[in-house]
Amino acid sequence: MLNQVSLFTENNEGGLFKITTILAKANINIYTMLANDSAEFGIVRLIVDKAETAIEVLKAEGYQCRQDKVIAVEMNDTPGYLDGILAAIHGANIDISYLYISFNR
Repeated sequence: MLNQVSLFTENNEGGLFKITTILAKANINIYTMLANDSAEFGIVRLIVDKAETAIEVLKAEGYQCRQDKVIAVEMNDTPGYLDGILAAIHGANIDISYLYISFNR
C-alpha cells in the first residue's frame, strides 16, 4: 500500500513549480502526480517516497494537506489487461475514486 499526499492549491502560473521546488529541496521523490483544477483552485495528488515529510514541508509553506492510503497494481503491457483488473474490482464491489496510470517502458 502506498501513501498519497493531497493538497489544495491556487490555480495560478507557476503553482505546480512551487510545489515541486518545495519537495525537491526536501529531497522528496515524486513517483506520480494527478492535478485537477477549476478556475481558481485545484487539488494536486502525489505519490511520493516520504509522504509524512512531504506533508510537513508543504504545511510549513501554507498548503492544506492530507494523507491517504492507495493501492498500487503493476500491470502487463498487453491489450485488455487494465480491463481485467477493473472487472475484478467491479466484481468485488469496490469503488474507484480516481486512477493514476504511470507509464514506464
